[in-house]
Amino acid sequence: MIDTYPDITPEPAGDGTPLAQLTTMRVGGPAERILVAHSAQELAELATELWDEYEPWLLLGGGSNTVVSDEGYPGTVLLVRNTGIAPVEDASLPAGTIRLRVQAGHDWDQLVSACVDRGWAGIEALSGIPGLAGAAPVQNIGAYGQELSDVLHSVEFLDREAGAATRLSAEELELGYRDSAIKRGREGVVLSIDLLLRDTLAGAPEGAAPSDGSVATSPIAYGQLAKALGREIGDRAPIREVRDAVLGLRASKGMVLDADDHDTWSSGSFFTNPIVSERFARSLPEDAPRFPMQEDEPAPAITTFEELAAGVPLRVPERAPERRVKLSAAWLIEHSGVPKGFRLPGSGAAISSKHTLAITNRGAATAEDVAELARLVVQRVQQEFGVILAPEPNLYGLEL
Repeated sequence: MIDTYPDITPEPAGDGTPLAQLTTMRVGGPAERILVAHSAQELAELATELWDEYEPWLLLGGGSNTVVSDEGYPGTVLLVRNTGIAPVEDASLPAGTIRLRVQAGHDWDQLVSACVDRGWAGIEALSGIPGLAGAAPVQNIGAYGQELSDVLHSVEFLDREAGAATRLSAEELELGYRDSAIKRGREGVVLSIDLLLRDTLAGAPEGAAPSDGSVATSPIAYGQLAKALGREIGDRAPIREVRDAVLGLRASKGMVLDADDHDTWSSGSFFTNPIVSERFARSLPEDAPRFPMQEDEPAPAITTFEELAAGVPLRVPERAPERRVKLSAAWLIEHSGVPKGFRLPGSGAAISSKHTLAITNRGAATAEDVAELARLVVQRVQQEFGVILAPEPNLYGLEL
């Protein structure tokens, strides 16, 4: 086991604890019952027991992607609190690759910090993302040119249908933009995740450190990050410098948790960047940001003579799917007349003063305040651009 920092994930006071105390948006009424799992075995046992009760229950990690109504949750909340990271022996991996097993309840940013300290590259651009490791593959977290899918090897998954824990490969999870098979309905609980990271110190001079400019590091894949580092896209930078730059960028947008900064009392990005057809995107203003999506090429429609002789039907060429592009939800919001800091009269919720993509609690917001503002944003963007924004956090007892 690798030593990390003290656990900073909040613990409940007991049954009836308001969800406002266990979520980063800091809204939400009480949970009827709260259970806490401190090990993967305990997590699996408690989840199985709850499924056997045939009553709805809520799995909650760091609470950074969850907004619960003011009435609270009328059932059991199971808190994920199993922590720890450790290398996994895997002779099939090439030299310089580290396979790392991370317990589902481990704080994500603590994990990133520990990896950077050891010179393990692959998740440094994901610094500062709140939440726990087990939620990372469900959402396929990503930022500044990196996604979890770039480094995920597999997850240990308690599958409800199978009634047992199984190891699912990254391919089986069908990871997409803020999406996965789990998010789309494969019912179960992530117990741990395995990552494949690159050891930047492999073959380096003795005593070299991750911040040493002579150490091979990850290429920069995001323009804003490259600018912050004073480099070009594709250049390489020490992973510690990348982490520091990302933390600086996130902090400037109110995306690094800080109890004294109400701009961070949020669930991060409240809306996902919409994905639309290239044809529809051309109807938007020319200055609307748009990012081409990588599309899978259709399989060639070729039937061999051997297949024809064997009775295989002649394949008909597939029509290439229409290309898609990703839009900037932040741009759409701001250009629909909802600026940074926007607040409805008498509401305790407001758009972040630093970033239009975040809805924030200014200190006394209710869950309904948050939902009311979110509904207004969705309405404005739809009226102005014909785009319907989808919420990124999980909403319980609330409708937009």
